[in-house]
Amino acid sequence: MTDGLDEAAPRRIRPLWTVLTLVVLLLITCGVPAAVLTAAIREPAGRAVVQRADPTAGDPARDARDFAARIAAVLNRQSAALLAGDLAGFLAVAEPSAHTDLRRRFTALRALGVTTWRTEVTGLPTAIGDRPGEWRMLVRFQYCFAVPNCRPSPVLAGTRWRDDAGQPRLVAVEESKSAETGTRPWEVSELAVATGARTSVATTPALRGKLPALLTQAEAAAKVADRYAVAGSPPDRYRIYYAGPAEWERWYGGGRPKWTGGYAVTVGGGHHEMVINADGATAAGLDDLLRHELTHAASLPEQGYPGRSTWWLVEGLAEYAGAGGQPVSRYQGMAQVRELVRGGWNGRLDDLAPADDAPAARVAGSYGLGYLAVRHLVDRFGEQRLLAFVAAVLHDRTPPEQAAAEVFGESWSALHGQCVAYIRTLAA
Repeated sequence: MTDGLDEAAPRRIRPLWTVLTLVVLLLITCGVPAAVLTAAIREPAGRAVVQRADPTAGDPARDARDFAARIAAVLNRQSAALLAGDLAGFLAVAEPSAHTDLRRRFTALRALGVTTWRTEVTGLPTAIGDRPGEWRMLVRFQYCFAVPNCRPSPVLAGTRWRDDAGQPRLVAVEESKSAETGTRPWEVSELAVATGARTSVATTPALRGKLPALLTQAEAAAKVADRYAVAGSPPDRYRIYYAGPAEWERWYGGGRPKWTGGYAVTVGGGHHEMVINADGATAAGLDDLLRHELTHAASLPEQGYPGRSTWWLVEGLAEYAGAGGQPVSRYQGMAQVRELVRGGWNGRLDDLAPADDAPAARVAGSYGLGYLAVRHLVDRFGEQRLLAFVAAVLHDRTPPEQAAAEVFGESWSALHGQCVAYIRTLAA
């Protein structure tokens, strides 16, 4: 994974411009620069340069490899303790100064229902110049939640160690601060979790009282989103985090546009994780927001979608699912659609993606245009052929011109013109 892009994705305009959503997708082939976070971690290009406190003692490279192997063995013991629910064993490998952070991580991961936890050391340990006697080791953690034997999601993080007479002692596990996805909630926050048949919903202890209602709404949304699974089966589980103000600015790197009410982020292993802004989602709009976000998880390719030119299709499908089958006349973004169309929209679906600093009305109008284009295609061809078109364009990266001919039996230029005419008629 190299390049990442935050794509704006508002859901609805309601009083105080609430209930809007953002989808964060990895663009592997588009060459879009990543929004690199402070101290972002990337995979090492080669083996680390090893420094030793005592340059006369043995072969530095061999000793570093030996120390890395001992660290790997310690991490394996710690992983076994986590999966066994053994807090004492989980903490036993670490210095007392690390216990508070590790205890919180252990509790959060157990609450999330961790079923797989594997560790892999990456490269060689390096001496930390301003911390005599400490070494830094990059570790790839791989995890599954609630579902046994899933394809695990990876996260790369730095760990710090002290050599205690040849025995590695864990000093700290750093936040991952991944350039692609940012820090996971379970790395930095205490979590309360509710689990249903298809979803897991997590939040902070302060918002624990919201969990029963959130789980009920998430389970209902999952039944809708499952219908829009594009590549094979629906996700094994939908992972949803409900963020208070502080968490919203910290989880997955924060920094979302002000109008954002929620987003989905790819985390590897074919999984997406969704975050809902507790301050941005009204009770009345949470159902369609959840349907929208979970549909992203069900419909999107794991490597990200092809680029901004297909944004209308990505968000249009999620808006269609979020609308919950209501008539077009009841779509709550129609006022903003009319404003955008009458304000000089250029009539191009491939140019709908709004900038992060776009006004909220412009954002909502863009989502509405995507929704109406998808709605027109569904009305003409049905949901299954629309999903076949989504699979071809987003998953197989087939050009729309070719995909339209293969799926709909018509030219894309003609269909595009019909979608635009449909939108302009409704906005008149």
